[in-house]
Amino acid sequence: MYKLSGFADEIDQSLDNQMRTIKDLGMEWIECRGVDGAPLISYSLEDAEKIRKRLDANGIKLSSVGSSIGKIGINDDFEPHFELFKHTCEIAKLFGTRNIRMFSFFIPEGEDAGKYEDEVMRRLDKLAEYAAKNSLVLLHENEKEIYGDIAPRCLKIMERFYSDNFKGVFDFANFVQCHQDTLEAWDMLKKYIVYIHVKDAKWSDGSVVPAGYGDGHLEEILTDLKNEGYDGFLSLEPHLADFQGFQALENGSSIKAGKKLTGVEAFTLAHDSLLALLDKIEWK
Repeated sequence: MYKLSGFADEIDQSLDNQMRTIKDLGMEWIECRGVDGAPLISYSLEDAEKIRKRLDANGIKLSSVGSSIGKIGINDDFEPHFELFKHTCEIAKLFGTRNIRMFSFFIPEGEDAGKYEDEVMRRLDKLAEYAAKNSLVLLHENEKEIYGDIAPRCLKIMERFYSDNFKGVFDFANFVQCHQDTLEAWDMLKKYIVYIHVKDAKWSDGSVVPAGYGDGHLEEILTDLKNEGYDGFLSLEPHLADFQGFQALENGSSIKAGKKLTGVEAFTLAHDSLLALLDKIEWK
């Protein structure tokens, strides 16, 4: 049985509004990224504990810390970022989750990612070692413009670091936007994947659309997950409407699909589209 989660900050900046919609949809998990207009990992532990108590009071738990770790340029100073990572680990512990979503560093535009492979691996090694010491799990997400944007480079990362403390996130839309066939990516990476981000996209222009309406082959891959007995998280990341803070979170880009929706409308559409697709493949 899958567990349904989602990036609740796409509903609204306000945590109270996030929690209201999450409960209205019958959900009890979120992948926490932004809270009351600021990234969760920017809060002090004292203030983060107050946030946790608010979530606890509403029966909402974290499936993962939706961190931005690894979302800096490969040429940027790593040491301050590593200090933020150590704080992120303490945040994860405070919220009772072992999972931290992370990335493999932005590559300078127009340059060969292979040129930076050694430095990417050096940084990931340091992150992975620290996570292991703290019994946490780093979840590497394929993302546009980072080293691990396409399946072959994600595979290189997994072949080197996959362990009890380092695993993979599969994001359909991000692969489509990188012109990576998702079925090819799935065949290459499926044994390393323990967490799914649910958003779909069109091959023609990269626009994000509800689950099952794009070229991400969600139906086929979700069917495979069901048949394999997957019992992990399916985490909604709608990207169907702008929300304040989106520019900073997405490296200065904003992708919309046609009509501008409110955050509640976009999240509800993403939720309902996924459930319709799961019903179609008879995954209850």
